[in-house]
Amino acid sequence: MPSNIRRNQLFVASCLALLVTSLSFGIRAGILDKLGVQFGLDKAELATIAATAFWGFPLAVIIGGFVVDVIGMKRLLVFAFILHLVGIILTIFAGSFSNPFWALFLSTLSIGMANGTVEAACNPLVTALYPDNKTTKLNHFHLWFPGGIVLGTLIVYMLDQVNFGGIDAWKIEVALMIIPTLIYGYLFSRLSFPPTERVSKGISTGEMYRSLANPLFIFMLICMFGTAITELYTGQWIGVLLRNVTDQSLLILTVTTGVMVVGRAFAEPIVHRLSPVGVLVMSAILATLGLYLLGHTSGNMVFVGALVFGIGVCFFWPTMLGFVAENLPKTGAVGLNLMGGVGMLAVSLYTMFMGGYYNRLIAGKLPAGADFNQYNSSPAGSEMRVALDEANRQAGPEVINVTMTIPIILTVAFIGLYFYMRSRKGTNMQTVA
Repeated sequence: MPSNIRRNQLFVASCLALLVTSLSFGIRAGILDKLGVQFGLDKAELATIAATAFWGFPLAVIIGGFVVDVIGMKRLLVFAFILHLVGIILTIFAGSFSNPFWALFLSTLSIGMANGTVEAACNPLVTALYPDNKTTKLNHFHLWFPGGIVLGTLIVYMLDQVNFGGIDAWKIEVALMIIPTLIYGYLFSRLSFPPTERVSKGISTGEMYRSLANPLFIFMLICMFGTAITELYTGQWIGVLLRNVTDQSLLILTVTTGVMVVGRAFAEPIVHRLSPVGVLVMSAILATLGLYLLGHTSGNMVFVGALVFGIGVCFFWPTMLGFVAENLPKTGAVGLNLMGGVGMLAVSLYTMFMGGYYNRLIAGKLPAGADFNQYNSSPAGSEMRVALDEANRQAGPEVINVTMTIPIILTVAFIGLYFYMRSRKGTNMQTVA
């Protein structure tokens, strides 16, 4: 490592950038229902807004993966800083626009692209900074994603109890993201960056692109669809899906992500003992059990489900990236960023599909011939609102039950991967090109 590279400072700045990324998820999850009420948005419109972050992310992360070796990680992170500021400001002033839906759509797109740009630069940065301990350090880096969601949901929960004298609490909650954004932008502007690992090892661009056709890499891309949906779709929508099942639905997300923070902080002994593939098998099984509990229980047992689910999805994202970084290093930054990109794309598509499906479930539980829009705009406490709340209560767990099929499929896939890797490389699991 060159002497001018301040590894620890770069890692801290990367964690702050990811903290902003995760705060945007946690705070948006906490205010999503409020935005719907304030601006008269139905579940399909809310799903479209939420999904925008998930397809803005892959757009940025995939493009970033292709250009990071050319323009450098530093320029990408400056771009992320600008996009974060634009997205935050647009969200705060969404009500000033004639059509708040489009203001929220564009703000979420901007933040999603900023989040993807952070991943595009910081994942290869972490592997370049710690070439001998990739999976563990990626877990340490990615603990700031659930960490930020915990902070974000707690911020929403606490500030919702405060009277800001006519100012909407959600605007204050969103504005708080400006602080870590300014700090990470300042730090990255002052630090020198190393080359990516692929460049430092002299792997040619052509060899990198050829490596993307490796069947093992394609298999991992497909599995990334499922791991990302299981973790991120459920996390983003859990407050909406379970709002009518428990009065503390937002705290369920806090419990889930709090477990993820602890798990990723202590990832090293777990990863070394079970191997990355063993961790993925365990994660898929526990994620399935957690979703089952969330979809079939109520009251305090929902929090038990959240705890089990949090343990299940804890290692999914960083371990998927770590497996590719360790076993398919020639795919370089493009390989890592394609993994993140397709994962977020899958979440985006699934979110939009399930938003419409959720609306249909709710409509099917209302009286025959009911006007869904009329029920959705009815005042609190009215007969229509009570009926709509009951329909929501029944429909949310059904959406979770449908999603549960994904980790079931992943369990089978990862068990197959475990035996494949064992037969190919033995128990030591040597790196393959």
